[in-house]
Amino acid sequence: MAGILSMILAGGAGTRLFPLTETRTKPAVPFAGQYRLIDFVLNNFVNSDLLKIYVLTQFKSQSLNIHLRQAWHFSGLTDHFIDPIPAQMRMGKRWYEGTADAIYQNLRLIEIHDPDLVVIFGSDHIYKMNVRQMTDFHKQKRADLTVAAIRVPIEEAHQFGVIEIDDEGRMVGFEEKPANPKSLPGNPDIALISMGNYTFSPDVLYRSLKEDAQDANSSHDFGKNIIPKLMADGNVFVYDFANNEIPGEQGDPFYWRDVGTIDSYWQASMDLLDADSALDLYNPKWPMRTYHPTLPAAQIYSCDSAEHNQISDSSIASGCVIKCAKINKSVLGYEVMVDEGASITESVIMGSNKIGKGVTLHRAILDKNVEVAPGTQIGLDHDQDEKRGFTISKNGIVTVPKGTRVGFDD
Repeated sequence: MAGILSMILAGGAGTRLFPLTETRTKPAVPFAGQYRLIDFVLNNFVNSDLLKIYVLTQFKSQSLNIHLRQAWHFSGLTDHFIDPIPAQMRMGKRWYEGTADAIYQNLRLIEIHDPDLVVIFGSDHIYKMNVRQMTDFHKQKRADLTVAAIRVPIEEAHQFGVIEIDDEGRMVGFEEKPANPKSLPGNPDIALISMGNYTFSPDVLYRSLKEDAQDANSSHDFGKNIIPKLMADGNVFVYDFANNEIPGEQGDPFYWRDVGTIDSYWQASMDLLDADSALDLYNPKWPMRTYHPTLPAAQIYSCDSAEHNQISDSSIASGCVIKCAKINKSVLGYEVMVDEGASITESVIMGSNKIGKGVTLHRAILDKNVEVAPGTQIGLDHDQDEKRGFTISKNGIVTVPKGTRVGFDD
């Protein structure tokens, strides 16, 4: 056998993150100035010394494939690999019809490796996890399936698969996105939910997926179909994320964010900017790898007027050029040019952007290659933002699509 084989489900369309997913798959969405969402799960695997990884892609995967090639290429001199696998319609002329079907259509890739365990993770959550601790738990329990779980406020639990466990950690109840989620015993404010991360014993995985594929009434989904059926057999265990330990970690070791909406994406971005950020990106014992383009360091220039740069609680990536601007609580990706008198607050600017003189951005997300004309305001007048065709979230975050030129026709 060949140890542990890892599978990453990276085919999500991410419709709730529109327009950030208009031209790219959700796992390829930029985050924190220089990363992509998929970098977090990849770093979890690599830092856990799990180095045989298939990335299953489907929708709008070009930018994701480029990123994987640039940032995550292993030498062919070893049996380690990170390979993107596009939907190849191995089982007929159809796309993946669910998370379980995505693995089913690639069973042959797993069988070739004859692994001891198969680890199947999602690709679009923000967190750090030592995956080896979960696989060790799985072996200790001699489980058929182990599901990673985390505690969330009860009011958020309806968005996830809600879990009930017994005293030994065995799963005894599971509901996918219930209208009235069950809380933890003795704690009515908290529910235990699935993180969408699974460890399977291979024979159980093969049997379950083949049986599910023959069920015409199935949604072919791990949460809706595979987990409930295996739970009935009594050998599904739950790995509590609260027990996971990362060496050298200074932030919140239980930080986990599902960035499925514009509001949650924006909030996770703002979380980074706190002086005592819950997400520690600076831990040398858990390096956060990604692709770094060949760019000079960020430059911050003074100007001729009496005004001065005022930059606070912000993240500024390489290649940025800032001249006499005010930037507070904001994330600037690679190669953002900010001209004199601009004011940027509580905003995310993804990269290769031009922000003209006197521009005001407030609680805004600008995708890549957006150019903003001098004097333009975004995020202050939502009526004006709507007239320009921008997406405005439930919490008032204004998102400007990739490649837009704003204010030049006003």
